[in-house]
Amino acid sequence: MPAMRQVKVRLCILMFLQFFVWGSWYVTAGTYLMQGLGFSGTEVGLIYGSSAVAAAISPFLIGMLADKYFPLVRILFILQISGAILLFLLTRLQQFAIFYPVMLVYMLIFIPSFSLTNSICFYHLKDTKAEFPKIRVWGTIAWISAGLLVGFLKIEDQSTPMLIAAFCSLILAAYSLTLPVTRPPLTGVQSFRDVLKSDQFNNLIRDKAFRVLMIALALICIPAAYYYSFLNPFLNEVGVSNAAGKMALGQITEIVLMLALPFLFRVCTLKLVVFIGLFTWGLRYLLLSLGVALNSEWLYMLCIALHGVAYVMSILSAQIVLDIRIPSELRSTAQGFFSFLTLGLGAFIGSFLAGQTVSLFETSAHAHDWFWIWLLPGIFGIMVSFYFVTNYKSIRLKE
Repeated sequence: MPAMRQVKVRLCILMFLQFFVWGSWYVTAGTYLMQGLGFSGTEVGLIYGSSAVAAAISPFLIGMLADKYFPLVRILFILQISGAILLFLLTRLQQFAIFYPVMLVYMLIFIPSFSLTNSICFYHLKDTKAEFPKIRVWGTIAWISAGLLVGFLKIEDQSTPMLIAAFCSLILAAYSLTLPVTRPPLTGVQSFRDVLKSDQFNNLIRDKAFRVLMIALALICIPAAYYYSFLNPFLNEVGVSNAAGKMALGQITEIVLMLALPFLFRVCTLKLVVFIGLFTWGLRYLLLSLGVALNSEWLYMLCIALHGVAYVMSILSAQIVLDIRIPSELRSTAQGFFSFLTLGLGAFIGSFLAGQTVSLFETSAHAHDWFWIWLLPGIFGIMVSFYFVTNYKSIRLKE
């Protein structure tokens, strides 16, 4: 097998393992927390918000360490070993006061591995926007596989998905040691202050188009948090069978859009691509509200199917743009900065508001007024898309 093809195969395996760990438990955890442990909507929102707190703190700092001091794969090994231990511990905890801080520590350890995995891929690929979607699609395949497994085993209201994730985290840790050492050359950037003062970083921040893009993506992560935190509990509450398995439909469309992304970049402006993605985030919540009003499961499925359009054409597109425009020596740091704005700031606000919304519209011990719960993020998502389209200057992606 040619050397470059072998590298790509190994990156595909890396991406698959990374997302299988995440997909095994993250989306279905809301059902376990609410039905299995009896946590309130507010408590579930806070637990999901722990990933946002982690994204606001650790990826940026660990990204700088990876850029300057340590091989990325060695850091990934340490993070995954530590994460496996904490996931196992979480399966033994039932009190919110203890569960939450342990989950927060786990997120502080695990969330940075996403930006590190992306950076490892970007480091080895020659044409990011053409080659990365073909690598990243294996993360989506892993997410689908994990969802189908959890749905088939009917363990959404149990802690077993976390045990599966812990075991896979150990596999990922071991696999990371077999990867080539990935360590960009040292430069003069040595600290957080140096990064903020660097010409490359400041030129990027002063670019109005870039600022509008980052603000829009941070804002869209507010309604996105409703989906990740509460879609699975919602589907189970309204009686949709095999909810975890059916949620994999969103990842199937994600694969299609991911593979089509290089073509979209050639024929469309970035403005159009991202606008469609942002608009779809809001549209799918409005479809959920309509589905609740009509008691229509096919509308729920349509909403799930649109996940691929929303995610790929907004979040993933921006990650690729960031890699193209940022200097190679700041690549991990830039991915960490992106994580801070989206998985951090935006997702934290969104998780908190989602938890408050679910608690506000709780009608009984295990029932909620989901029409209003979905309507609010739907309206907000539509507003974000129009903020972006009216403030962003259209450009085409070029090397």
